[in-house]
Amino acid sequence: MKKVSIIVPVYNVEEYLDKCLNSLVNQTLKDIEIIVVNDGTRDNSQDIIDKYKEKYPKLIKAYKKENGGLSSARNYGLDKASGEYVSFIDSDDYIDINMMKEMYNKAHDNDFDVVVCDMEYIYKNYTKVVSSLIDIDLKDKEEIKKHMINIYPAACNKIYKKNIIKDLKFKEGVWYEDVEFTYRLLPLVNSIGTIKKPFYKYLQRENAITSTFNDKIFNYISNWNGLVEYYKDNNFYEEYFNELEYCYVRYLYATMVKGMTNFRDYDKYQKGVKEAIRNVKEHFPKYRKNKYFYKSKKGLYLLIFNSFIANIIYKKGL
Repeated sequence: MKKVSIIVPVYNVEEYLDKCLNSLVNQTLKDIEIIVVNDGTRDNSQDIIDKYKEKYPKLIKAYKKENGGLSSARNYGLDKASGEYVSFIDSDDYIDINMMKEMYNKAHDNDFDVVVCDMEYIYKNYTKVVSSLIDIDLKDKEEIKKHMINIYPAACNKIYKKNIIKDLKFKEGVWYEDVEFTYRLLPLVNSIGTIKKPFYKYLQRENAITSTFNDKIFNYISNWNGLVEYYKDNNFYEEYFNELEYCYVRYLYATMVKGMTNFRDYDKYQKGVKEAIRNVKEHFPKYRKNKYFYKSKKGLYLLIFNSFIANIIYKKGL
């Protein structure tokens, strides 16, 4: 069994792939496997994969599949993974050469189910360190619950014990699959270790955000409605009610609303706001009684959010 399986979905990233794979084959942790999944790429990424496969045959496991999106490629890689832990690295990003060694050692030595690190956002002319928002090791479920309300939900700055994930998969065909995956996984996690180093280098591509409205932003609503049903079906709902309620409202009233201001389409923005308010009223009509909303400025904003405030937010974005 390998110590870590690194899963790398590839789709039209020839400009970035070499730097990504180079950072993986040079990891100081040697007992790893790098599972590269060509998700129907249309550029020359496969030539780069072939080059690394030929040079590092014991490290690289290369696969091809029809295009199905990021989640589909990650799920395909999960089925191939044999490591004690798994990691998901996006192919337009790269990582510090010590990331896997330090994170695996932390996980293995302390029997952590998950280990997280900070991230470094790489912009064209500058960089910025972004916290995982977990500053201490979390050694039981009560500590994890308290951090569920603000954990950085990316999949790429973490390694996961494979037998914790089991048959859990990324939701396919949606945006924000990392958030959906993270919050389905968290009730299964018994401990989380943290390393306060920005091992993961997250490239901020200029074309990542489009000015054209895409209805997939409403996946925030469908994803969180699905999570509510998941928590109910698996008997997590009562135990995690306060955390689930806070996160549901936070993602609809803050994260989704903020995201919609990037698309300068007022009618669609209004539609999204109305849908967010309708769904919160349907699923969590008494959320203002939740103690978490009174512990931060963001929580207070969520308490007073309404259509009028949504209009102010939109106008400030102009």
